[in-house]
Amino acid sequence: MKKTIFPFLFLSFICLLANQESNAQEKNIEANDNTWKSPDEDILKILHAPQLPRTSISPKGTHMLLSDPNIYPTLSELAGPMLKLAGIRVNPKNNYYHGRHGGTSPRVLTIKDGTTVDLNIPDEAEVISTYWTVDGQRFALSVGFEDRIELWMGDISGRVEKVPNMILNPLMDQAVKWFPDQEKMLIRRINDRGAAPQKPAMPKGPKILEDAGASARSTYEARNLLETAYDDELFSYYTQCELVIYDIKTKQTQVIGPAASYMYAGISPDGDYLLIERLKEPWSHEVAWWRFANDIEVWNLKGQLVKTIANQPVANEVPIHGVITGPRSVSWQPTAPHTLYWREALDGGNPVAEAEFRDKLMRWEAPFNGTPEEVFKAEHRIQGTMWGQTEGMLMVYQRERMKRWRYVWLLDVNKGTSRQWFDLDEDDRYNDPGFPLYTQLDNGKYVIKVEDGAMYFRGSGGTKEGDRPFVDRRNIKTGDVERIFRSAKDKYEYFVGFAEKSNRFIMRSESSTTVPNYYLAKLGKSIKAEAGEGTRAITKHPITKFEDPSPELRQIENKIVRYKRNDGVELSFQLLLPPGYKEGTRVPTVVYAYPLEYSGAKTAGQVRGSSNRFMRIWGASHKYFLMRGYAVLDNTAMPMIGDPETVYDTFVPQLVADAEAAVAKAVDMGIADPDRIGIIGHSHGGLMVANLLAHTDLFSAGIARSGSYNKTNQPFGFQGERRSLFEATQSYIDCSPTFFADKVNEPILIIHGDDDSNPGTLTFQSEVFYEAVRGSGGTARLVLLPFEDHGYRAKESIEHVLWEQMNWFDKYVKNREITEEAKNVEKP
Repeated sequence: MKKTIFPFLFLSFICLLANQESNAQEKNIEANDNTWKSPDEDILKILHAPQLPRTSISPKGTHMLLSDPNIYPTLSELAGPMLKLAGIRVNPKNNYYHGRHGGTSPRVLTIKDGTTVDLNIPDEAEVISTYWTVDGQRFALSVGFEDRIELWMGDISGRVEKVPNMILNPLMDQAVKWFPDQEKMLIRRINDRGAAPQKPAMPKGPKILEDAGASARSTYEARNLLETAYDDELFSYYTQCELVIYDIKTKQTQVIGPAASYMYAGISPDGDYLLIERLKEPWSHEVAWWRFANDIEVWNLKGQLVKTIANQPVANEVPIHGVITGPRSVSWQPTAPHTLYWREALDGGNPVAEAEFRDKLMRWEAPFNGTPEEVFKAEHRIQGTMWGQTEGMLMVYQRERMKRWRYVWLLDVNKGTSRQWFDLDEDDRYNDPGFPLYTQLDNGKYVIKVEDGAMYFRGSGGTKEGDRPFVDRRNIKTGDVERIFRSAKDKYEYFVGFAEKSNRFIMRSESSTTVPNYYLAKLGKSIKAEAGEGTRAITKHPITKFEDPSPELRQIENKIVRYKRNDGVELSFQLLLPPGYKEGTRVPTVVYAYPLEYSGAKTAGQVRGSSNRFMRIWGASHKYFLMRGYAVLDNTAMPMIGDPETVYDTFVPQLVADAEAAVAKAVDMGIADPDRIGIIGHSHGGLMVANLLAHTDLFSAGIARSGSYNKTNQPFGFQGERRSLFEATQSYIDCSPTFFADKVNEPILIIHGDDDSNPGTLTFQSEVFYEAVRGSGGTARLVLLPFEDHGYRAKESIEHVLWEQMNWFDKYVKNREITEEAKNVEKP
């Protein structure tokens, strides 16, 4: 809100001359030097410290394939060729997702003894994906180069070899899939497609959109859309591939699908049929590729059409929060030879339509004579289906939109029976039973593991003290639950995968001072345990011995703090204290948060996260402020509680109450200096920052990244807001800080990717908001990062954002001048 922090900029500058570092920062900011900057060396050391390896565990849990991640592409790479093709960004050099990387220095680790053997692939190559055989003895690799993605074959001995003439197209679907016999693979191959289309000197015509009598539609997916006829040609070219069967013994290749834009190809469990989903032109300029018109077909292994399942038109009128009409999520039943299942909407796909049932589940068995059979009707929208290891068992997840409630049903599709197994508030972390664990069948298909009439569930294990992951054994008939494993109270441990023997599993364990490593755990005898604790003795043997890349971070103290909002709602934040912090000392403080919506106070106040996680810092993180003496309130609860239809009517008042409670708690603890608190947020969190600076005096300054500041630019809903601008005009305005920019007199740093594709946070949002604050006399700085999307990836961008953030809060929070007017402002 209105308050004078720097009445005389010159006076502020003179006061900072005593500090050489601050003086340098002042000059850099005031000069508005548009060159790339980097933070100090100690920050860079943490930023670029080695990351823990990427891991891929074999299906039998006997081996792991490790590789070292490449997480910061260079700006020159992001500045290179990039195509926006109907919802995806494509690197035309290698026909892969732009800016995405795999891992280098791949090696196979034997879980039993921890020995490793290196894989001999070229130094400049990266392992993109690993595809294991069911027995875990062999694997296929998609290996990325600057100009292509190749197919390589290998085994656990470390032997690898390139498959000749096999360039992969990983766009839209998995590039490699094993047949049930584990001797053949279905591959998406690029072959002899000629040169890429050349951009015409002049466009073929103007951009035109026309409609009449239409209704509101979902726009969240509307990013990186096709715009011109040339874009259409590019989409056809780069998504095109042929489907081939490769025999790894004979090394023979059979082309079964001519070059086309295949969005999916799935092998039947008996290996006799292929389920094909193929896009068809003309390409839409209004929706992403997964909403394009498509044909769903079944082929034989000669590529001949067996049956057309559906001819889907372009889905350009899907209601907000709705689904398409007609067959969706078509897939093979993994426990039957060749039976298809899918879902169909019974309410026109419209979530607000009156309907006794919202969805139905359909079945059709090869050779697909007659008509499909209805198996089940769902009162609510089917969110997911999961097949059990027992033949005919199907778990169905339904979601009731208004209550945010989940219903879990068990079906026996062979017997035609169904029953609701359990239900829960989807936001209730303390009572969430988790999700079922999977095992792989001999045909390569994944199903829920069923053993002695029970399923295994894995959950995050939310508690008032923080997350403690668990594994439960849930009896299918009675619903009785046995907790066989739970993370130790002083650690963060979780199930990774089943091992070779039934009473063994792979787990990962870490603590605030112990590096995350993998262990082979063995279940022992039953033991007496308190309610909610593990009831089986656990012994564990180390598999990996990863080392701490940033030991200086172990001096950071981390704990969960709980408190209450002024209306009694329980809240929490994760308190991080800087290295060398002395108890009772007030220090500058950074608040980081992201607003979330809840139906009730009971779940809104539940603790998220764990103070036992091993701290690693990467990217443009706010946690680097700890290395400069700031305290950080991380994961600060900012709940919006109320009816899902109207919760945004009270967005700003609830946001203010949330922030007041967090600041008051940090001040009462004797940690936060009430005159030196900054707030930072990204995306919806950026909206939060701008609103809190406009409507409170809690913060000295703010940093808003990739935010949306005028919700009237999204007239048919945003986040969880389900009403249109025309139904809730005042609500849209009230939560849009652009309308209150004249009240933002605390300094605000606004950062945005200059090529943000998120429809709700397009770059112009920050440009307009900056101008509104600046033109109203406020203190603002706008930083637009070239070639960056909604999140920031390039090495140069990350380093520069850290420099900007450090300088901004050092100037306006840590080293700010406290005026007499500011001293008189009432603090929490």
